[in-house]
Amino acid sequence: MTNPTRQTVVHPAWSRDAVIYQVNTRQFTPEGTLAAARDQLPRLAGLGARIVWLMPIHEIGEVNRKGSLGSPYAVKDYYSVSSELGTLADLRAFVDDAHELGLKVILDWVANHTAWDNPLATERPELYSRSWDGELTPTPWWDWDDIIDLDYSAPGMREYMRDAMVHWVREADVDGFRCDVAGFVPTDFWEDVRDALEQIKPVFMLAEWESRELHEKAFDMTYAWSWNSTMHEIAHGKADVEALRVYYAWNDRAYPREAIRMLFVSNHDKNSWEGTEFEQFGEALEAAVVLSVVSDGMPLIYNGQEAGNERRLEFFERDPITWREHPMGELYRRLFALKRETRALHNGAWGAPMIEVRTSDPNQVLAFVRDSGQDAVLAVVNLSAVAREVELRRGPVAGTWRDLATGEELDVAPGTTLTLAAWGWRVLTR
Repeated sequence: MTNPTRQTVVHPAWSRDAVIYQVNTRQFTPEGTLAAARDQLPRLAGLGARIVWLMPIHEIGEVNRKGSLGSPYAVKDYYSVSSELGTLADLRAFVDDAHELGLKVILDWVANHTAWDNPLATERPELYSRSWDGELTPTPWWDWDDIIDLDYSAPGMREYMRDAMVHWVREADVDGFRCDVAGFVPTDFWEDVRDALEQIKPVFMLAEWESRELHEKAFDMTYAWSWNSTMHEIAHGKADVEALRVYYAWNDRAYPREAIRMLFVSNHDKNSWEGTEFEQFGEALEAAVVLSVVSDGMPLIYNGQEAGNERRLEFFERDPITWREHPMGELYRRLFALKRETRALHNGAWGAPMIEVRTSDPNQVLAFVRDSGQDAVLAVVNLSAVAREVELRRGPVAGTWRDLATGEELDVAPGTTLTLAAWGWRVLTR
């Protein structure tokens, strides 16, 4: 059986073993500025991040603003840097320092809508969608009353937005974009943008969407929303491992082999509106983090997770993260180092596919091997609140492995039994 979707996007070589770190600049430092965030770049490099995603940097609309500071996704001027965050020079310095450290920077791009007081609304009103009564309108069905929708069937709309995106790659040397609600914008627009950007430099494009077609000619990576929601249901006892197998089956057969899916336990939406990772996953959090790194996909870390942030960060106000050393930071560092050093865990077709290992407890335990031929990882994860003795029954497990957590070497074969704590995990390498 051949995969039904063919990908022609060529990933930049530097994304081979990358992990992505999201910066909510407003909350990232006490100052909430790009200049202050720049000082944290060495720490992010030490954590193991490779791609730094900056939430929208532009001036925020004032009309119908939510809260005192507004949403970064209500863009007043696509060619501006928000005075709240700093200046164009600050952004350039941030990108330059990131590049010196081997990091890449992508900007959050909001192509579906603008703030009400974006100059386009008065200078080029024909670029906007209209409601049934001819008025400017927010995206229907959502509570996004601080923004108004753009119309991609309007003459000149695509050219305007494409040129604005090209501007930031040329002027600030950014390395790509995370594209907000990408599925609300025509796919062929994104394909045209990708072509234009590739004329300047290799770029990395992340879609906040899950459609496989976006991988064909436009995006390197899409959100794995369904992975996150399935893990959440398992953590709360509403599903078992079979639901997670459904995700991996779809990912394996329906998406291009080259496609990269973004696996995450938190992001700005999840944290602010649905709960911290501790609320979302409880005792299952560590298991979810491990799977986000060692299964097929690129892991995201949202700022503050490495510090064990236990707060839902305010979205429309200043609410700086409280930084501290925390075991979650060490877990991420160890897992990211493993991903970087292990070819089997690399992204897309660079990495090895997941081969399921059948166990004595298939409804509660997920086990798989990823083997590149040069190295391999065997992961066994107990996705239940009960400690288990798990027999590995069928799969390519035979050999001598090293335990990531303890450094212990152990011989494994079909019939080997492993002890797993409640929500416990074993990651073995060779």
